[in-house]
Amino acid sequence: MRFMRAKPAALACVLGLCCGVGSALAQQQPAPGQPGAGGQTPPAAPAEPVAIPSSLQVMVVDVQALLQNSKAAKMVRDQIEAKRAEYAKEISHQEETLRQERDNLQREQATLTADQMNVKGREFQAKVNELDRDVQAKRQALERSNADALQKIQEVMVKIITDIAKDRKANLVFQRSELVLFDQGFDVTDQVLQKLDEQMPTMTVTFVAPVAAPPDAGATAQTTQTPAQQPGAQGQKPPPKKK
Repeated sequence: MRFMRAKPAALACVLGLCCGVGSALAQQQPAPGQPGAGGQTPPAAPAEPVAIPSSLQVMVVDVQALLQNSKAAKMVRDQIEAKRAEYAKEISHQEETLRQERDNLQREQATLTADQMNVKGREFQAKVNELDRDVQAKRQALERSNADALQKIQEVMVKIITDIAKDRKANLVFQRSELVLFDQGFDVTDQVLQKLDEQMPTMTVTFVAPVAAPPDAGATAQTTQTPAQQPGAQGQKPPPKKK
């Protein structure tokens, strides 16, 4: 048999309960002002015993395993990956479009004035910055959608664990990750998984729409003035100004 090693805080609560009961019993004093035989105050009546739980009933649940192996969690994972692949395809197409535009600007550099090249360079950089914001917005939307879906699973999971704890008259429930050694008889993960799959056999993710942050005008202006980031600035000299 493997024994459970709980965190010191849990043991401290139990020890504190026992010590508190001992202190309360030790501090019972005779009631003053009630004379007895010989003018002495009689001893106080014994205090009522304090009810203490006879034993701790423990349950252990592997929450991470439930979020990995339940039917609902697997469906959430599949839908998130499918949406991630969809976003990746869109971003790849946008990147290819920008690469082609960059190549066109490099070929046109010899026929454009410096002012014209600066204008086109700023326009191109604005598109690059917009794509960066779009990528970030899609990533944040996926994270939010995944978190919302897992939250719904966890709400059902907690209710199932609470019901099982009542049936087993458990007064302590630990997460598996918080324990080093414990008796496998305390583990109810499989029972929770079975009930979770029965109550949530399917799960549809409600995807949050990506919302890109507004452009930072100051940062964009500073970025577009950097020669190394402008299209065609790869060791080529700008065309001479017309007199």
